[in-house]
Amino acid sequence: MEWHKDSGRRGALGTAAVTPFGTTPDGRDVHAITIASETLQATILTWGAVLQDVRLAGVPYGLTLNSDDLSDYMGAMHHYGGLMGPVVNRLTNARAVIDGKTHRFAANYQGRHTLHSGAAGTQLKVWEIDEIYQNSCKLSVKLPNGEGGFPGNRVAHVHYHITGTTLSMTVTATTDKQTLINFANHSYWNLDGRDTWAGHRLWIAADRYTPTDDANFPTGEVRDVAGTPYDFRTEREIHPQNPDFDTNFCLSDAPTTPRDVLTLTGQSGVAMTIATNQPGIQVFDAATTNRPNRSPYEGLAFEAQNWPDAPNKPGFPSIGLRPAQTYEQITSWRFSAP
Repeated sequence: MEWHKDSGRRGALGTAAVTPFGTTPDGRDVHAITIASETLQATILTWGAVLQDVRLAGVPYGLTLNSDDLSDYMGAMHHYGGLMGPVVNRLTNARAVIDGKTHRFAANYQGRHTLHSGAAGTQLKVWEIDEIYQNSCKLSVKLPNGEGGFPGNRVAHVHYHITGTTLSMTVTATTDKQTLINFANHSYWNLDGRDTWAGHRLWIAADRYTPTDDANFPTGEVRDVAGTPYDFRTEREIHPQNPDFDTNFCLSDAPTTPRDVLTLTGQSGVAMTIATNQPGIQVFDAATTNRPNRSPYEGLAFEAQNWPDAPNKPGFPSIGLRPAQTYEQITSWRFSAP
């Protein structure tokens, strides 16, 4: 099958490549790592462990929204493709109780809440390269005790691996103090290579979701999707504002074995199925964000994770992690083309 590539920066078919991607303002080098099978290719940045590009053989465009400019990922696109952590999503009033003590975090959202761990987010760090093979790579990052208000000296690892037309991501983390851990990839997907995702079809294996207030924070209620705009148990076509998405779908009440939870299909016939071990998946329609010189609704984000704001919502699955425990997040993306 034919490969379509934008530049010589990416590795040849079936090979791994490490190339410069830029330098941070404080002088740290960032690299792009390209891994591939015979039918799928992905590029990962050491900045934020960003999933920067995904290419399927025979498809003449990339499937993720991206940039070839590091400054974009450090600016307006700081959440595009990044591995969000140590706590993805929202924390009400920028605080949570951990091991009986109230901890306060950066209030970087609406002046009083925490979103994606603020400036301490792993999406804003340079990760170390641990291993590189033709079809896989491993990166790691160390998070010091107290950074951003989060306790524990923590170490996180991410392993990206391609087999056939499936890209898999495994995230692990450990700590030396009780802490909070909830990672998620934040890629935006458009399977048609068009200006918006209008006309894509969506299936989600969820019979419940968590409603939100006017600030898009979970109310604490868990509601049945039946009779709401968020019932995607039967695949159907979606369009901007029909419905609006910044929504957590409840897949289970705790992490489990990986299983297919969502399928997105473009008008082109290109399809992506997500499997994960996580109990939730946040769907965001990009209504309030866009790449430079692009429009909103260009891509859809699917963030497999634990339920948002869990420490502040009784009954939500715990995101606590203790010493001697190992956190594990497994998500895969399986692609097909007509």
